[in-house]
Amino acid sequence: MGSAVSSWDEFPVHQAAEFVRHPVTSDRNFYDRYYFNLHGCSDELFVIMGFGQYPNLGTQDAFVNVRRGDLQHVVRSSKPLEDRMDLATGPLRVEVIEPLKKLRVVCEPTEHSVALDVTWEGSVPAHEEPRHFLRAVQKVTFDTQRFAQTGYWSGTLTVGEEEFQITPDRWWGTRDRSWGVRPIGEQEPEGIRAGKNAMAGMWNYFPMQFADHSIVYIVQERESGERTMEDATRIRADGRKEWLGRPEWDHRFEPGTRVFAGSTITFADSGIEVTCEPLLHNFFTIGTGYGVDEDWRHGMYQGPELVVQGLTHEVGDIRGLAQYLITDTVGRFTYDGNEGYGLYEHGIFGAFAPLGLPDGASVAPA
Repeated sequence: MGSAVSSWDEFPVHQAAEFVRHPVTSDRNFYDRYYFNLHGCSDELFVIMGFGQYPNLGTQDAFVNVRRGDLQHVVRSSKPLEDRMDLATGPLRVEVIEPLKKLRVVCEPTEHSVALDVTWEGSVPAHEEPRHFLRAVQKVTFDTQRFAQTGYWSGTLTVGEEEFQITPDRWWGTRDRSWGVRPIGEQEPEGIRAGKNAMAGMWNYFPMQFADHSIVYIVQERESGERTMEDATRIRADGRKEWLGRPEWDHRFEPGTRVFAGSTITFADSGIEVTCEPLLHNFFTIGTGYGVDEDWRHGMYQGPELVVQGLTHEVGDIRGLAQYLITDTVGRFTYDGNEGYGLYEHGIFGAFAPLGLPDGASVAPA
């Protein structure tokens, strides 16, 4: 891979007696990535974008996924990692214009069905989420840190033969930056952890954007009811934050699925009850590297040269498998006369009796 010295080493950002190219931990699963989504505050379309580096696997990759009608379009790319300041992987790249405030995401036109050039601007300051830490039979499987932000988009998007002018009046979205340790790359031998999923239970992540504030709601629960992570923070545009108290949930499924049909989130300490309505689901875990596809996982080595691929999925063909993973959805959120939009993300892994799922294969009654 050549020298460990890279352009980042010119800046005073070191956290240990190592070059930036080498994380302090030697855990193969160390990662550092961007996530973005873009929607029209409607069921028109839903774009999800990601870019990640995996220093201990020596790779970096990126993707864009667009749900439009009954199709999901994917462009994905991968190459060996050399300089961690290089935020381009083939046609896909991220540009930091103003840290924590303004970024640009580009997918250059290719023979594939998606191209975009969009600029993000935060509507509230970046929010530090709680640290995410999980073990599976003694092994640390998740040890991650993340910040989140809601905001607006401007630019252009092409999906197939359609072109969209993206303007900040209605094209909103959320983003996060996360880094640390979580399962990536080629499948590891399970050994004693066979059948043990550190994420077993329910995951909720709803960053909600309103006219002059945002709310970040997170709940992760094991089937036993134990909470392993939660957040309930209201963030004003001027940076003021307010803890809303322990959040409680009431979820409803689409019949015969594990996909949410609606939710009510209550922050009893603050007297707030948020109604959550799904507008458009994106089953983005298929084809983008989130661990299902044997040939393409985040951080998986795809060879010594750049690889760029395009996929188009019928939603009906992937929904059945994807519902057992994480589903990202454009959500409409209302409370006390406030109407907002954002990410309505949920996943149920294995059995979860509190929602009537007695085993890992079960779905809601038809």
